[in-house]
Amino acid sequence: MPDRHDMPEQHEMPEQHETIRIAAAGDIHCDQLRRAQVEEAFAQIAEQADLVLLAGDLTTQGELEQAEVLARIVRDFALPVVCVLGNHDWHSDRADEIREVLADAGATVLERSSAILNVRGTTVGVAGVKGFVGGFRGSSWSNFGEPLFRQAYAETTADVDALDTALKSIAGCGIRVALLHYAPICETLVGEPEGLWLVLGAERLARPLLAHRPDLVLHGHAHNGTFQGSLDRIPVHNVAVHVMGRDFWIFELEARRHGAEVGVEEAGVSL
Repeated sequence: MPDRHDMPEQHEMPEQHETIRIAAAGDIHCDQLRRAQVEEAFAQIAEQADLVLLAGDLTTQGELEQAEVLARIVRDFALPVVCVLGNHDWHSDRADEIREVLADAGATVLERSSAILNVRGTTVGVAGVKGFVGGFRGSSWSNFGEPLFRQAYAETTADVDALDTALKSIAGCGIRVALLHYAPICETLVGEPEGLWLVLGAERLARPLLAHRPDLVLHGHAHNGTFQGSLDRIPVHNVAVHVMGRDFWIFELEARRHGAEVGVEEAGVSL
């Protein structure tokens, strides 16, 4: 039996980390007037990304024909598309129909839920909620007063609880993303009048994010807000197209044993 010192030296193989390119946008407000631009933007991103995430306000006024503009694009699109709805998508009280049209076209529409995708051998988990109003420290909505006020507070609570559950369900994924429409921090609202922050996001949405620490948080809604922020070092980005100045922004995430490393690259046609 050979002496252990004579055995060939064994080197631990370096971990292989796949870089996943996520194209993200919010507030694309599809309608007939924007059809050509949205089609062009998706066509350009098809060769630059592995996955598309849409952070709500997919339509202009929540009409079914506006959702069908996006559905026709998604139906023939090569990449997975995951989205949440926004307040505009609820405006005409047809949110259920919009979700159905998009799902039939092949999109994954998250509503207080999650999805796990296998993207080039990497599990990518997306936890999705629309979110709702509530404000931030110093000017936040309280669970007090008229029934309508308490109902609004309860609606946000339901989103907070659902986000917590959705993030738990993707805990084992190589890359974990939280996808919202309303903002969970005020840093990405800077640029909007502070008096509007109450209806642009809710600080309570940050609680499950801090508890589960996803690799990336995306939201939209605040057209005059700020692109980049953070929540205790968790990257948070406002990907409303009005803020980005592009139709998509590419986030490059490298799956790691203890979280993903996030890089940012702009892409898409100018507004």
